[in-house]
Formats: sequence, structure tokens, C-alpha cells
Amino acid sequence: MKAKNRDQSLSDSRELDGSYDQLTDSVEDDFELSTVCHRPESMDKLQEQTKFTKKELQVLYRGFKNECPSGAVNEENFKIIYSQFFPQGDSSMYAHFLFEAFDTNKNGSVSFEDFVFGLSIILRGTINDRLNWAFNLYDLNKDGCITKEEMLDIMKSIYDMMGKYTYPTMQDDVPREHVESFFQKMDRNKDGVVTIEEFIETCKKDENIMQSMQLFDNVI
Repeated sequence: MKAKNRDQSLSDSRELDGSYDQLTDSVEDDFELSTVCHRPESMDKLQEQTKFTKKELQVLYRGFKNECPSGAVNEENFKIIYSQFFPQGDSSMYAHFLFEAFDTNKNGSVSFEDFVFGLSIILRGTINDRLNWAFNLYDLNKDGCITKEEMLDIMKSIYDMMGKYTYPTMQDDVPREHVESFFQKMDRNKDGVVTIEEFIETCKKDENIMQSMQLFDNVI
């Protein structure tokens, strides 16, 4: 039984990265299994659960496996990987918030499944799917609503990530001013918090937000 599970795990992993080769000997098999702590779901199951094709999943898996040979990434390594895309600023806090959003099981690590499920929503989901995912990102304590402080924390982390080179003349109070403006639009009943309904309704009426979401439609 163990041998069967072992062979299936290796087959699933190779099916994802398109590297299956019947000539691979047992020594290489043992090495691959020993270095992979988390093995992904089968290709068919991932295709059913996401909006990616088999080829797209293989491309994503090869990239993920290259950065995370163990099959999963913890928050510290996630921050290191993410910082490579924003060398001009400090992306650590935004990467923390992003990691929390991808870590849906709250086990301190992001597997390939976690990563690809989130990416499928961001890139291929409906407008409501994407806005729900964004709301979850902003709702830092996961209590079902966004406070002004939570929105400010996210906004500050974005400005920190973009860096002073991007906004050389930006004053320290600019993030707070932006939050005040957004919050005033979103908090329709003026109760001091933004609900998912208020968030989605306001975003759908904002032309800039809708255009920014459409930019991701053909990323992969």
C-alpha cells in the first residue's frame, strides 16, 4: 500500500511539471520524494477546482517548484521571494498580509494548491469572486468587516512596498488621506466599518477599480 501511494505521489508531481520519464531510475525517484514534503493534488483534480488548463498548471507548478522545492512555502521564504519583485521598497508587511490570504488552512504554510486556488480567483474569477478575495485580504482579523485601521495598515504596506523612488515627494499622511476618502465612499451607513456588501457595491461603481481588475484577465 505504501509503495502504491509513493508511486502515485511521484506520478502526480511529475504530471504537474510535465517531467515524467519512464527511464528515470529508482535512485532519482527516492531523491525527489525525500525533498518534497508536500505533494500536490492530481492534475485532473486541480483542473476541476481551478480555471487553469493542464498546460497552465504545469507552467505554474514548474515555477512554484523551482522556488519551493519542498512543495510548500512558509511566511519567511514567501517574503524573500516576494521582495525580489519590489527591490525599491519594503514589501515585508504587504507580503505578510498576502501570505495570510493565501494560507487558507491557517497552518503557517502555502502549498501549491493554496497558491493556485488563490491565483485562479485573482486571475480568472468573476468580479464578485475577485472582490470577495480582496475583501478577505483587507479584513485582517477575519471578523467579517473592514475597519479604517485595517484599511490603513494595508495602504501603508502598499506605499512601503512601492518605495520612496516611486513616490519621492509623497508626504507621510498621504496613505491616511486616501483611506479617509475610500472609507467615506464605502461606509454607506456610517457605522464605522465596511461590510462585504458595501465593499462590493462601492468597488463595482468605481471605474478605476473595475479597469484595474481587467488588467489581470490575460496574464497567463
